[in-house]
Amino acid sequence: MFIPWFIGGAEIFFIMFVVVLVFGADKIPEIARNLGKGMRQLKDATEDIKKEIYKTAEKNGIDTSITQDIQKEIDEVKKSITEVPGSMKRNF
Repeated sequence: MFIPWFIGGAEIFFIMFVVVLVFGADKIPEIARNLGKGMRQLKDATEDIKKEIYKTAEKNGIDTSITQDIQKEIDEVKKSITEVPGSMKRNF
């Protein structure tokens, strides 16, 4: 689960406390399940839209290889960023 860096432990505890007070402990699993289903449906819908866009672009003769090149560049940058902290630790 991704927690933004600006939310600390005390804030998370307070939010969970309020959620338990408002909804009750027995409703929390159901809420989490429904939230997960909703997020999955959203992800599936965006994937379907992407596939449809690519299919239409290829059908109309538009070159989609540029997106693959951009994705490779993004992956290389991500890899270099994750390697930086290791080299910084060695220097200290």
